[in-house]
Amino acid sequence: MFHLRDHRYFIGLPVFIAFIWFGSLLAMLLTWLTSGRPKYESQEGRMAYISDVGASFLKPLFVVACCITGFGFFLCLIVERLFRHTGRLVPEMRRRESVLGVLAVVGAFIAMWGLILLSGFDTLHYTTPHRLFLLLFMLGVALSAIFTVIEYRWIAQDHPRMLQLRRAYIAKAIIAGTLTLLAIAFGITMFCAPDVGGIIEWVIALGFTMYLLTFWYDLRMAKPTQQLAVDREAITKECAGELDQRNPMTVD
Repeated sequence: MFHLRDHRYFIGLPVFIAFIWFGSLLAMLLTWLTSGRPKYESQEGRMAYISDVGASFLKPLFVVACCITGFGFFLCLIVERLFRHTGRLVPEMRRRESVLGVLAVVGAFIAMWGLILLSGFDTLHYTTPHRLFLLLFMLGVALSAIFTVIEYRWIAQDHPRMLQLRRAYIAKAIIAGTLTLLAIAFGITMFCAPDVGGIIEWVIALGFTMYLLTFWYDLRMAKPTQQLAVDREAITKECAGELDQRNPMTVD
């Protein structure tokens, strides 16, 4: 039976995934640079895209990295949901926050399959499907980030003393917003300025590492089992006190 007794192992999950993702991309980029910047068969401009390098002899590395990262990203959202449901993380106080949490997991699920499929359907042999799955991956990450940021913001409103929650959703909003703007620029430049688009794609992919690491910060807030009862009681009293302040009794 699956238990979340020792949360320390799960805290390291985002770090491991970020290491695999960043390390694989760095290895691919350095391989292309140290090989004299060769022009691959699927490459259009002078700058090689990640998909161009991933469609070469490094495809096994690219596929493995995408599978681990995609599944790991989805797993981070699942672990976060379980921790919040069991009280290890600050729980939701309203149904809307639970719905947003589920939608964030759905977005991560879409991103996972988009990333896995785009690595298998390489740009050399399956150009159109590859680009569609790339769009699916970006859309899934964007939706998951939006729902997560809104969820965290509403939870932080219910627990104003939890400064860590505010830092978490602000960091996620900044990173996700920056990556989204870069993704829009990438979508434009990949057709009109391929070399610029290639550089932007590498920046987006490497920057995604920072978004993965935000979940390490989130899971660090998880409480050990022995603290759950105390924390739940404290949260209940705090919320009850806030409700009394918002809705004071009036005496006629």
